[in-house]
Amino acid sequence: QVQLVESGGGLVQAGGSLRLSCAASGGTFSSYAMGWFRQAPGKEREFVAAINWSGGRTYYADSVKGRFTISRDNAKNTVYLQMNSLKPEDTAVYYCAADHSTYYSGSYAPDYWGQGTQVTVSS
Repeated sequence: QVQLVESGGGLVQAGGSLRLSCAASGGTFSSYAMGWFRQAPGKEREFVAAINWSGGRTYYADSVKGRFTISRDNAKNTVYLQMNSLKPEDTAVYYCAADHSTYYSGSYAPDYWGQGTQVTVSS
């Protein structure tokens, strides 16, 4: 069983930056594809970004391309989401995800979820 713990959320002004971290335990981190999803109030959870086991392949939702960057450090069992040029519409609870697949692009629910971290962008 994989446990995922997110951190780094908070309140930021529009145009600002935040970096989310997700620490994984309980499995072989380097064997999992990792991802980030988000859920705004009253909306369904949506895919944000994903990265394959080696970090060599990444996927992004169109709404965050060019602003967000996903990365991972397999030595630290951690995946990151660098969020720049934040907008009020980025406000949501952000969830870390892990999946057994080799290449995971967020098109289906992953095997494991974190508990989420709140990101609020003020205008």
